[in-house]
Amino acid sequence: MPPEFRILQCYRTFFPESQGGLEQVILEIAQNVGGCGVLTLAEKPAMEPVVGKVPVLAEKRWLSVASCCIGPGFIRTLYRLRASLLHFHFPWPFGDLAFLVAGRSRPMVITYHSDIVRQRFLGMLYRPLMTRFLTRADRIVATSQNYVDSSPILASYRHKVEVIPLGISEKGYPEPSDSQLNSVERRFGRDFMLFIGVLRYYKGLEYLIKAAVGQPYQVVIAGRGPEFGRLQVLARALGASNVVFAGFVADDEKMALLRLCRAVVFPSHLRSEAFGVTLIEGLMCGKPLISCEIGTGTSYVNQDGETGYVIPPADVDALREAMLAMWHDPYSAQAMGHAGRRRYEKFFTGEKMADAYRRLYDEVLRERGE
Repeated sequence: MPPEFRILQCYRTFFPESQGGLEQVILEIAQNVGGCGVLTLAEKPAMEPVVGKVPVLAEKRWLSVASCCIGPGFIRTLYRLRASLLHFHFPWPFGDLAFLVAGRSRPMVITYHSDIVRQRFLGMLYRPLMTRFLTRADRIVATSQNYVDSSPILASYRHKVEVIPLGISEKGYPEPSDSQLNSVERRFGRDFMLFIGVLRYYKGLEYLIKAAVGQPYQVVIAGRGPEFGRLQVLARALGASNVVFAGFVADDEKMALLRLCRAVVFPSHLRSEAFGVTLIEGLMCGKPLISCEIGTGTSYVNQDGETGYVIPPADVDALREAMLAMWHDPYSAQAMGHAGRRRYEKFFTGEKMADAYRRLYDEVLRERGE
């Protein structure tokens, strides 16, 4: 007999194969809301894996086209699974198709993480499917009011859009040991500028590397992704010897990096970056932030002049000046970090996010008579 869930989280990637910010958010929701499971795709699906006490069902990913993961087994499993409510995370066009084929009219919530920015031609072909999918949703969740106000797609669905900011639980992160801190300090020093995340086209990392050339501080780029090789070549070509690529880092190493850095730099320059979980991690760790004004939730998380600096996107000079300000005025940077920690506690804990989703799920199920 197939398993039964009250809430089934559906997304194209998940732990342990993929470890991005969106996966962390799904895990936070699933761990803090009772009766949740996750349905996803993976290159090598594990047999009945459990991540943080959350059951994960992974079907085989056959291929990816323009970042859209495809696996027909997902549709079959979605149809047979018993779940009171389906929670899809957008954008994922194959997920739209899967729901319309196998959703069986079950209640459905969509978290709208981002507009489709890069694949404009494919986006036009996809639009009829997307429209049907969004129309079928009982609720659409945006992660910030900034994104609601600036998204041309969400404008058509404002009557059923709710805003629930992303959040993370501090208890889900390990406390780095003294030996781990010493090990990371031997490799990278301290008071460096830190980026953490998947190295994707919209992260603006080429501007970070250009801004770092010849500067007195070190820049640590932690993570892997499609842009890894290109960015390494760029750093060598520019002579950016103070830029260090740490590659993939485990959670304890990540927390050590956050503890030792001067500031968290998040130079995403396109609207594909709707929020930025790394920014919340920086707030949680009491670190000042540098991010770009792209009309999304990044500027809701990072308050310019309070928790850090918000600069124009793709602006090498502005990014260099912001990092130099953090470098030359450690007391001001520390004060911003303290303000950031207060903002985290007020708005961005995983418990606050989970409570909001729990209320939303209950409301939708009541309306459907479930």
